[in-house]
Amino acid sequence: MSKTKTLAKMIDHSILHPTMTDEDLKKECEVAKKYDVASVCVKPYAVPQAVELLKGTDVFVGCVIGFPSGNSATEVKVFEAEKACKDGAVEIDMVINIGKALQGDWAYIEEEIGAVTNACHKHEAIVKVIFETDYVTKESDIVKLCKICTKVGADYVKTSSGFGFVKGADGKYSYVGATIQNLKLMKASVGPNVKVKAAGGVRTLDGLIAVQEAGCSRCGATATIAMMEDAIERFGK
Repeated sequence: MSKTKTLAKMIDHSILHPTMTDEDLKKECEVAKKYDVASVCVKPYAVPQAVELLKGTDVFVGCVIGFPSGNSATEVKVFEAEKACKDGAVEIDMVINIGKALQGDWAYIEEEIGAVTNACHKHEAIVKVIFETDYVTKESDIVKLCKICTKVGADYVKTSSGFGFVKGADGKYSYVGATIQNLKLMKASVGPNVKVKAAGGVRTLDGLIAVQEAGCSRCGATATIAMMEDAIERFGK
């Protein structure tokens, strides 16, 4: 596989902004098809449309669960995941209960991730677990989450939702997303069967290559066109 194709198959093309319409979904699925990325990551209601739009391609359909803040009850996340799988999603990106992680309620977190993972695997879908590292910032907490994901059999650990904005003292919101430091920590802290996905803030080809070198197998992206056009120019098709 060429360097460009390998990079394309790292990309989960994100179609998640709240303002996106069905027309936007069609346009972005065309982008995913054109560059033959790994998957699209869509909002729950959009799964059937995305499946239809990507029929006959090698692009998987993924769906977010408990998105973006992770506050749904475990049973609701399980229902949402099962609904998405029945609609045709084969990859599920779930947000953990961030408050429970921050208070160290690891039993809750383990039960929640385990329940969603079991539901996904029952439908032969993979699950990616979003930590939201702009909120869960302690290295010890990130390591603990990696250990839990390994224990319950999750397929991926993932840094961010892309929407984990932190409100500063001045009332303005800021966002970091994936960092190389956190990605390396996550890679070192998971078992051999768990992969790492970067998300949030990776907008250039150099950024994509950097997260690949840090050990990531996937990367969430909205800047897919810019990344792939740069890759084609730099490495050829």
